[in-house]
Amino acid sequence: MSLKNVRLEVMQHLEKDVESLIEKYLIPVEKIWQPSDFLPNSESDKFYDEVKEIRELSKELPYDFWVVLVGDMITEEALPTYESWLMDVEGVDQVGRNSWGKWIRHWTAEENRHGDLLNKYLYLSGRVNMKEIEKTTQHLIADGFDIGTDRDPYKNFIYTSFQELATYVSHNRVAKIAKDNGNKQLFKMCNIIAGDEMRHHHAYSEFVERIFTVDPSQMMVAFQTMMKQKITMPAHFLRESGDKIGTAFEEFSNTAQRIGVYTSADYVDILEKLIKRWDIGNIKDLTDDAEKARDYLMKLPDRMKRLADRMKIPENSYQFKWVEPASLK
Repeated sequence: MSLKNVRLEVMQHLEKDVESLIEKYLIPVEKIWQPSDFLPNSESDKFYDEVKEIRELSKELPYDFWVVLVGDMITEEALPTYESWLMDVEGVDQVGRNSWGKWIRHWTAEENRHGDLLNKYLYLSGRVNMKEIEKTTQHLIADGFDIGTDRDPYKNFIYTSFQELATYVSHNRVAKIAKDNGNKQLFKMCNIIAGDEMRHHHAYSEFVERIFTVDPSQMMVAFQTMMKQKITMPAHFLRESGDKIGTAFEEFSNTAQRIGVYTSADYVDILEKLIKRWDIGNIKDLTDDAEKARDYLMKLPDRMKRLADRMKIPENSYQFKWVEPASLK
């Protein structure tokens, strides 16, 4: 049986449990938070006073912080790309007639709130150039992205397990910086978004755990493949207006590392957490290729730590069109 057919069979086998996993990891619409819970109420007489407060508190936050918050928001706003990518995974019905399709639609609906909340906050803050941000967002959705997973559910679930934890780290660190600068409102926003990301991380990690129980060798090889080619961030094609694809991502990444929001050390830490979560060192009945893959994975964190220690991050801030320093004075 071909690898493609094996994966399809495994996805069909696991589908019987997806409904229960939706109940376990996703929250009904009537119970989950909405962006309006954290933003000024435009129907209230206090609306203008609340907007003024947002604008005043925003003045206390530094340039690099705004760059990272904008980059995080744009990444969240590119959700149509992510949904169309996951709907094309082997075993997922593209028109949503099976439980995997239902998972993706419901996951997308939860994630959609993140971009909505951050977008509105940035607009009200008066600290950023919204038109340039909107151009970057449109570019990112139009350009799409290639993360090296093809239609393989094993690779895609490795990716989402890693990436959801990475976005948790980023939003959680941004929340802490906001809190340290006295912006409790923005802290609450980013903190609750981080909570969603952690919950989604646990969901995708459980998908991988379940695949390891039925097809451990191929799941192990898929894990190795993804780590060899490295986990590419969703916004790696990020660009500003007039620039080529990907030109802004390196500077955005440098900014996030410079202020400690997401670093190369975090990348290694996430890898270690996944190895521990999936108990990679104790999985049984592996083929020779899978044993070699496991050996590679177990040694990889130490190798990556040595590389991370030698990395140097530019000290000077890059001038993004999204955020103009003059607006922060």
